Amino acid sequence: MKIYKLDSSTCKEELFTKIGSSSAGVKILKDKANLNLIYIKDIKTPGANILKQDALSIGADLAVNHNTVTCKDKFSDAILIANDKQMKILSKKEFAQPFGLKNFADELKEFLPQKSKKVKVMGVLNVNEDSFFKKSRFSGEEAFLHVEKMIKEGASIIDLGGVSSRPGSIGVSDKEELSRIKPIIDMIHDAKLYEKVTFSIDSYSPLCIEYALKHGFSVVNDITALKYDGVAKLVAKHDATVVLMHKLGSTKNMQKNPEYENIILEVDEFFKNRIEKAKNFGIKNIVLDVGVGFGKSLEHNLTLIKHHAHFLHFGHELLIGASRKSMINTISKSSVDDRLSGTLALHLKAIQEGASIVRVHDVKEHIQAFRVFEAIRKVII
Repeated sequence: MKIYKLDSSTCKEELFTKIGSSSAGVKILKDKANLNLIYIKDIKTPGANILKQDALSIGADLAVNHNTVTCKDKFSDAILIANDKQMKILSKKEFAQPFGLKNFADELKEFLPQKSKKVKVMGVLNVNEDSFFKKSRFSGEEAFLHVEKMIKEGASIIDLGGVSSRPGSIGVSDKEELSRIKPIIDMIHDAKLYEKVTFSIDSYSPLCIEYALKHGFSVVNDITALKYDGVAKLVAKHDATVVLMHKLGSTKNMQKNPEYENIILEVDEFFKNRIEKAKNFGIKNIVLDVGVGFGKSLEHNLTLIKHHAHFLHFGHELLIGASRKSMINTISKSSVDDRLSGTLALHLKAIQEGASIVRVHDVKEHIQAFRVFEAIRKVII
């Protein structure tokens, strides 16, 4: 007999099937094979003691403050250590318990595993002179040719923007923005390229959004996350998809010492409110973007990427956009032109944590990296 260790991200269903487990056995075993760490903030200490005992009774555990057993403090933080099956049991068991555990049970259900989605590459097309990466700026016929190039390279979505949203950027009038994007929208529409890939408009201007949606575009990438009702009405009217991005402050000041008490929970609360607003307007198709670089320090950005899977509990696709951003330079000194390697590292981690739409400047390189990454993930034994 010989043994060897397997990668924990291996597809459990295929692994158990490979060794000959029955279909019923596979269903049971897969829920036992995935370990979850659930951070619980401000749980009432009596509730923590109950949850600790219930967790232990089914083979799970709860890490707590050493004073929790005496209820010295009214509240404490805790970390639940449980596999998928144990989480399902606890989500039912705690529903009947006091001290806020009923609400805990409701929320815990949202963190049960979801089916992974195919990764899509969103190519960036900027038609302005202010975007931080010069090589992403195009105009006229050149812009149209770049769209065709990105489609040929494998992009599933093309994101068109007429105004830079980089830190310190200054906006322009709706009419000026429309004058920049209208020519390329018209070329895309006349060539019916929207039949080949999905087109997204990176804007929060109702004037620009309406023109795009009337000419073959079907996604609104809104960095204000439906701050303006006029945008929400248009998205609903055209049954479009909206990308809700988290941003702290305005583009003028968002990178001046951004502060959060808990970045994960605050972005989560923001999404909760904006998703509710979207649904109230009748919007069905929603994508979430944590907004890397939009009012975040390096630590904030890394935390959001490392724990990206947290936001899957909303049940919507996650978009990540860290392409060539300055956080890479903070980690490893580099010019914008020399940040592809760092970009790929960040995006691959985000995919591993559940992101399924990746906004990039370099389509071909990302397609290659993702294919290799997926080939590794498909290997069983």
